[in-house]
Amino acid sequence: MGVSGSVEKVVEALRRIYPEASLELVFHNPFQLLMAVILSAQCTDERVNQATRLLFSRCAGPQDILALPPEKLEEILRPTGFFRNKAKAIRGCCRELVERYGGRVPQSLEELVRLPGVGRKTAAMVLGNAFGIQEGIAVDTHVQRVAQRLGLTSAKTPEKIETDLMRLLPKDDWTWFSNALILHGRRVCKARKPSCGACALSPWCPYPEKE
Repeated sequence: MGVSGSVEKVVEALRRIYPEASLELVFHNPFQLLMAVILSAQCTDERVNQATRLLFSRCAGPQDILALPPEKLEEILRPTGFFRNKAKAIRGCCRELVERYGGRVPQSLEELVRLPGVGRKTAAMVLGNAFGIQEGIAVDTHVQRVAQRLGLTSAKTPEKIETDLMRLLPKDDWTWFSNALILHGRRVCKARKPSCGACALSPWCPYPEKE
């Protein structure tokens, strides 16, 4: 399936700006990415990277995290906010990884979303960026905002937005497109004050409040 019309122009422009769009979370293997994405809820990537730098220097895998005293894990995760809930989710996820998957991160969306702290967004992000497996489009707040402003979807929920975007894009582009929209949302199409005058997507964007 290809793309057509203004969608094709938007994709072409994004390709020029973000040809190798990747996550700004720092990771070196699927386990690290899974932990980082769980911690990224309501937190900047910069703060997550600060916390995971310390966490991963002490914990190479889920077994190591489970061996940490709970209060020590909370202390490490404190900069990411909601650290008690996140520590609980991380420990629960690691326990499942050890007990059900021998410490390995599963490579299917169905298995990933059964893990504590993991929803479709996290699962799609891990599969696409760590394994190169295209099973969905990760819809975070940036993807939702940019896609709605561009008129690519009128849906309100992440699930319906994901469905709309998957219909528009070839499957091989799903992860790249999500990453590109995340970067564009952070750098240009910001929530409160989008830089519409400097946006390369402006010719095809119906957003009514352009600068």
